[in-house]
Amino acid sequence: MLANSINQLITDLPTQIGSDVTAFLSELVLCGTVVALLLGRLLGIDRKMPGHWIAMAGTLIAFGIAFGNVYANGPDAYQVGEDAQLFSGLLVNDGLTVFFRLFLLVFLVLVIALTVLSGIPDNEDGPDFYTLLIGATIGMMLMASANHLLMLFLAVEMASVPSYVMVGFLKGKRLSSEAALKYVVYGAGAAGVMLYGTSLVAGMLGTGQLHLVAEKLRDLLTSEVGVGTDMSTAAVRTIVLGVMMILVGLAFKLSLVPFHFWCPDAFEGAPAEVGGFLSVASKAAAFALLIRVVHQLTGFGDLAVPLAIGLGVIAVVSSTFGNLAAYFQTNVKRMLAYSTIAHAGYMLTGVVAMLVALEDGNQMLATDCVEGVLFYLSVYLFMNLGAFAIVALIRNRTYSEEIADYRGLKNECPWLCVMMAVCLFSLVGLPPLGGFVAKFFVLAPVWEAASIHWSMGVLVGFALLNTVFSLFYYLKVPVAMFIVDRPEDARPARTGSTEAVFVLLLTAPILLLGMSPLISKLSLAAERVAHDTITVPDGARTSTSPEK
Repeated sequence: MLANSINQLITDLPTQIGSDVTAFLSELVLCGTVVALLLGRLLGIDRKMPGHWIAMAGTLIAFGIAFGNVYANGPDAYQVGEDAQLFSGLLVNDGLTVFFRLFLLVFLVLVIALTVLSGIPDNEDGPDFYTLLIGATIGMMLMASANHLLMLFLAVEMASVPSYVMVGFLKGKRLSSEAALKYVVYGAGAAGVMLYGTSLVAGMLGTGQLHLVAEKLRDLLTSEVGVGTDMSTAAVRTIVLGVMMILVGLAFKLSLVPFHFWCPDAFEGAPAEVGGFLSVASKAAAFALLIRVVHQLTGFGDLAVPLAIGLGVIAVVSSTFGNLAAYFQTNVKRMLAYSTIAHAGYMLTGVVAMLVALEDGNQMLATDCVEGVLFYLSVYLFMNLGAFAIVALIRNRTYSEEIADYRGLKNECPWLCVMMAVCLFSLVGLPPLGGFVAKFFVLAPVWEAASIHWSMGVLVGFALLNTVFSLFYYLKVPVAMFIVDRPEDARPARTGSTEAVFVLLLTAPILLLGMSPLISKLSLAAERVAHDTITVPDGARTSTSPEK
């Protein structure tokens, strides 16, 4: 019997690997792009062909493959349950993976284009920078598709290590080196805690696959054998401790309070281009992984609601602290860093409500919660990258990133000022911009979840209160741009038409996602992904989702 099983495994191996590699092709193209960048640097090809051309070409090919697969196959571009597993269950190619794969590739194209316009990095350091940038993106794509505790940790580290170097990429700048050192120290601590947590969970349950971890945890909590004994209680406590340690690592990636200390310093010391990349891509990948992990925690039974309340407290504290601390900042990048902390708190409320809804058995409400988070991230991509892009372009003219040096810019670069106001007001959540619709999509299901547990209503109240708080510090930049006169000795800040067109490309979706049919199209796509992520049991297979 064993010999027959081994022979069958060997016979099926080439076919299985071929199908897995096909589903993993976009990531492999990015890996090939990294190799091409390194070989170009080694062979001197980068002197004739700048690194950004190689990086952009590889990213566009990877995006074309991913988008072509979705366009050609529609809902059949991905699978669900056991059919979606790749490489013996280490990765999964489901709707959530496909969504974030496209998300990260679109974002990578925009970031590379921004670096070309801003001139950071220069041609000499270009291959090194784009190697780090693409390497971090591959790690984030693996985070979105991780289906095993081992891959979870490796993906987080693959995304984090290149980020440490990119933060300190301005080698001659003391502030940049200091920020990178702080980021590395905090990151190493968080990685150690996360690794210990994964070892505890895998060791106690005897498996690392997420769905098997969930099944064995449910068996441990519901089994009549050993319930109430010291052994059972100790096992549950150890597993809960391990899960909490894993969540610490994800909270670090999301810069949630109290794991946020690295974020303001890293954003201030890093180039604005790197700050924009970390503020969006890192958040998106971490939320994809958090949704996967929290989705499995429905087996915690009576522990689910206390865990949800704990995450809710972190969400409230993160939003409140981020908004209050941002008010006192004079540096635009540091202000936007605290803003990202606040927005991570907003999005975390959706994940908290998802956990409460799943524990109550309301899969439709949980689907709406995930849909809201996905929609929010899609809008957040454009409004946050747009703000950082404008900061980078103005920095190239004024050599400053202080709010005081933005005074009177309406006369120098009026279009950039208008688009900066659009980005900031969208971050506040004012209608009719995309940020308003995104907050509605996140908070509406949280409010509905208040019928399950009263604490969800408290989360909505704090989110609305923090929205009012945020208006005061976001207004500081438009006031400086449009109302205060420009000093006579200030540097000229006129920008070219190419820069204005690029920023317009970033801000146009903010308007379209606030008052156009594009809202329903993105909502439908997010709903389909959320439905297949939440409501389909392991081993099932479906290709459609119900209409709302």
